[in-house]
Amino acid sequence: MEEKLILTIDCGTQSTRVIIFDQNGNILEKSKVEYEPYFQPKPGYAEQDASVFWNATIKGCNEVFSKATSLKDKVCAVGVTTQRDSMVLVDKDGTPLRPVITWLDQRKARPTYRPKGLEASVYKLVGMYESILKTQAEGSCNWLKQNEPENWKKAYKFLQVSGFLNFKLTGRFIDSIASQIGHIPFNYKKQRWAKKGELPTRLFPIESEKLPELVSAGSIVGTVTKEASNLTGILEGTPVIACGSDKGCETLGVGCVFPNSASLSFGTTATVQVTSKKYFEPLSFMPAYPAVFPGYFNPEVEIFRGYWLISWFKREFCHLEVMQAEKEGIAPEVILNKALSETPAGSMGLVVQPFWSPGLKTPFAKGAIIGFGDVHTKKYMYRAVIEGLAFALKDGLKKIEKSGKIKVEKLFVSGGASQADEICQIAADIFKLPIYRGKTYETSSLGAAIICSVAAKIHPTLQTALENMVCYGKVFYPDEKNSQLYEKLYEKVYCQMYKRLSPLYNEIRQITGYPESHS
Repeated sequence: MEEKLILTIDCGTQSTRVIIFDQNGNILEKSKVEYEPYFQPKPGYAEQDASVFWNATIKGCNEVFSKATSLKDKVCAVGVTTQRDSMVLVDKDGTPLRPVITWLDQRKARPTYRPKGLEASVYKLVGMYESILKTQAEGSCNWLKQNEPENWKKAYKFLQVSGFLNFKLTGRFIDSIASQIGHIPFNYKKQRWAKKGELPTRLFPIESEKLPELVSAGSIVGTVTKEASNLTGILEGTPVIACGSDKGCETLGVGCVFPNSASLSFGTTATVQVTSKKYFEPLSFMPAYPAVFPGYFNPEVEIFRGYWLISWFKREFCHLEVMQAEKEGIAPEVILNKALSETPAGSMGLVVQPFWSPGLKTPFAKGAIIGFGDVHTKKYMYRAVIEGLAFALKDGLKKIEKSGKIKVEKLFVSGGASQADEICQIAADIFKLPIYRGKTYETSSLGAAIICSVAAKIHPTLQTALENMVCYGKVFYPDEKNSQLYEKLYEKVYCQMYKRLSPLYNEIRQITGYPESHS
């Protein structure tokens, strides 16, 4: 039987990866094209030229095929997975009208919808009134309509990066349901664009004609055009398959499709996700996202700027380690992670709550580090940061379990920081559960390849594809002694921190005006 291969395009914040997979989930060839994550025309802004994503795709495809010319004719499907909530405004020809406003952008719009009367009273009663205003303020569509009305008027479509790349490949404005995560008028429960009168259309009043057509993950978006073929080297006519967001594809790529398991993503944004046939909100008014597994949902709790904290810590405190790493020709994280084995579990009482950015349910939250003593050095601070992120994700998992009435017994891990054994072991000890790490680091790309393999009839079902393509490299089992210590710190200290410190956070906000109020 003729070998059939899958080509995936994973467009992230800092790089685009183009990978060719075989039917067993093995990487046959790979290219990584790096770029600056964003540029700042003004403080707090985070924009990127859409051409950067497309040019990186072109370069990545050409690099892959130049290294493996014989594989080109065997590619039978292409799948695109991208960062979430980074929006591209294009004209009728698909030409961007302005730079992409990325998910890291901090600009604020004026709320377009303010609940009144009984409705306002209800939202205030459940503590969601300010969150309703904050959500609107973060919508790039609202900012564009208010500040660049001419560009908005010219716009033909308002797309996720995935929708933009799908267009560049096929010439069609179509995207996957599983990619629609962000500040957009999407009905998450019914997995469709929201209809007039539904809350999402009040928060993000985008004209329906400016939204792309949506199809289920695994559907054919279109085929590679002659123009795209000439630029990328992908054969003209190759089907492009609807996939999903990077986090959703990660969850599929680690095989997390059963209700007794959860997927941890140790990325720039840290997340804990489960896959569920049932729709439930992990936090009230926080929707469950559409899964790449068609018809399913990914309830998720997110720690914004999660493992970005490692970059923050390295930049602010680790100049000597960075210099040492340069001399030795290794990554600074290698030196930092070695320090994790040189400090005890619990960091001698130093505890971090990693709320470096306000959340939807915690609009005036701030990060906190408590428990300092003369024993604590930089090594302890680093370990406390890693432990704090795991505590925060555990707290998120507890909320998911309570809302979904489920019990998670197994964890899967992916994302950049998951490559450190020390970080995975700390997480296993804190969660008190075994953590499975995929054989490949490229789990988002693998998830896209899995859904493509079913669409291309390489595998008859999604379950068969998972059985053949997902493989685990290492399992981290919890250390009982460490787990007992962490359980006490989590219950008696970490879980009490926000409740006890929030009055002070509110006072800080009132005095300094930071974080900004939206009421």
